[in-house]
Amino acid sequence: SDSGSDSEDSSLSDSELQEAFARGALKPGLNVVLEERPKRRNDSDGLKQCLAEFRQQLAWVERLDVTLGPVADPVSQSASASDAVDPENDFQREMSFYRQAQAAVLEALPRLRKLQVPTRRPDDYFAEMAKSDQQMQKIRQKLKSKQEAMERSEKAKQLRAMRKYGKKVQVEVLQRRQKEKKNMLNAVKKYQKGLSDKLDFLDEEQTSSQGNKKGNANQRTKKGPNAKRRYKNQKFGFGGKKKGSKWNTKESFNDVSSFQSKVAHNKGPGKGGRGGKGGKKALNKRPGKRARQKMKNRAR
Repeated sequence: SDSGSDSEDSSLSDSELQEAFARGALKPGLNVVLEERPKRRNDSDGLKQCLAEFRQQLAWVERLDVTLGPVADPVSQSASASDAVDPENDFQREMSFYRQAQAAVLEALPRLRKLQVPTRRPDDYFAEMAKSDQQMQKIRQKLKSKQEAMERSEKAKQLRAMRKYGKKVQVEVLQRRQKEKKNMLNAVKKYQKGLSDKLDFLDEEQTSSQGNKKGNANQRTKKGPNAKRRYKNQKFGFGGKKKGSKWNTKESFNDVSSFQSKVAHNKGPGKGGRGGKGGKKALNKRPGKRARQKMKNRAR
């Protein structure tokens, strides 16, 4: 096909094009018409020679190659390769690089110390790093902000789920109440029409109301006085009963041992009878203005 010939033509190298141009086999447009498909060569000797060049028997300190998987995650306590890393997720990708580099460092540092190779930079050594400390700090802050954003989104999802559950429970309670009300109204209508002679719905309503009253009473008894009231009770005492403390009882009404007729009728010693001199009226009557003036004149 034309597409196959185009792909084969495009795979030609510059040297082959130059040879075709020298032979005059080039057509307009730098296209070479091949009479037959080129044979693929398997140069095993050349491949073995390249492999031998790669396999140089050098000491590890000269190669410093470490091949390890990522270090165990402290959160999930797992470092399996089955944990898929989304290449589009910047946070997961950077964390996988960081964990793998951390595993290599943990493996290589003890070996270098064993070989007495210094691993710390001297104090007087200054070299420009691939990334500055400010850049690494920015990356760290960015990763931290992304992690916090993910945690906030998870909390928001949980709150939304809890609200949905609360609304669902509220709707179920309202539906149950409406259903009970509807059943009670139907029972009342049947009783009014004479279709039923049962009054079970009244018993259910009374038991429910009694249960609510008992619950409210238990709540009131359990609540008790507040801290201010308890402090005042401890300081001043309860003071006893105030309202109705002077009311007569059956025993006090029948007890006449402290009754004195002379005191009750205002006939004590030194006092006149009713209406006499020094009697009740004289005590209660206040002299007028003229009488007080006459008394003053007589005293003079």
